[in-house]
Amino acid sequence: MNAMTAIEPRAAAYAWGQRVIALDDLFNDGSYPERPFDALLAARGAVGEIVNVGHAQDLNEPVYLVQFDGCVVGCLEIEIVPAPFGLLPETQDLA
Repeated sequence: MNAMTAIEPRAAAYAWGQRVIALDDLFNDGSYPERPFDALLAARGAVGEIVNVGHAQDLNEPVYLVQFDGCVVGCLEIEIVPAPFGLLPETQDLA
């Protein structure tokens, strides 16, 4: 493969609007200048909603913007997992 060959972006496993859970504590990497570096943005187990899906070209990985309580955090797939069906009231079968 030569330098002129384009690599296809890896498809995202998750979608906009999907509820996810943080697999680990997520800290400020400098993306939030108004918060201290290494401040906790979302704790392990926090539930959030994907509000946008992008792509990190240097990693060839999807990047998910996840709205956690009061904070939108950029996450890789290894940092989140889909919330199980029935975990949240709006996903419970009420029939």
